[in-house]
Amino acid sequence: MEVRVLDSNDAEQYRKIRLEGLQTNPDSFSSSYEEEKDYLLERYKGRLNGVESLTFGAFFQQELVGVVTLIFETKNKLKHRANIAAMYVNPHNRMRGIGKALMVAAINKAKTLEHIEQIYLGVIASNEPAKKLYQSLGFETYGIDKKAIKIDDTYFDDELMVLVV
Repeated sequence: MEVRVLDSNDAEQYRKIRLEGLQTNPDSFSSSYEEEKDYLLERYKGRLNGVESLTFGAFFQQELVGVVTLIFETKNKLKHRANIAAMYVNPHNRMRGIGKALMVAAINKAKTLEHIEQIYLGVIASNEPAKKLYQSLGFETYGIDKKAIKIDDTYFDDELMVLVV
């Protein structure tokens, strides 16, 4: 397995896994498949070439099987913070350490940036495997965002976590 920062050359594979994630785990993302399915490839290229974030990808036999995005705050008063978003590992490749490898790559990158002191993330409160992963890496819960996500008539709470680097 190889973990690296994605760029615009990876946009097609990124689009594919992103849409898969939105369909497979709709409660884990604030975006929906219906919103993103018609996005042009250029939009995904733009995401991967942005200066305000880095998306890490895990490749197994040259196939993109997992992703996570590290987003940098741009406002002066918040520049000491980064956020983890859009974490997804395809179901056939879970329980292989891919999620951990992605998270470690993002955390290690954040640690190389002098101004980053804290990394934040939100995880659906009922997603025990993800919460265990984040806790094993040192993230601690600091709050619950009640009814953070609504799909049809079902609400999901978001557990808010932070890692001090």
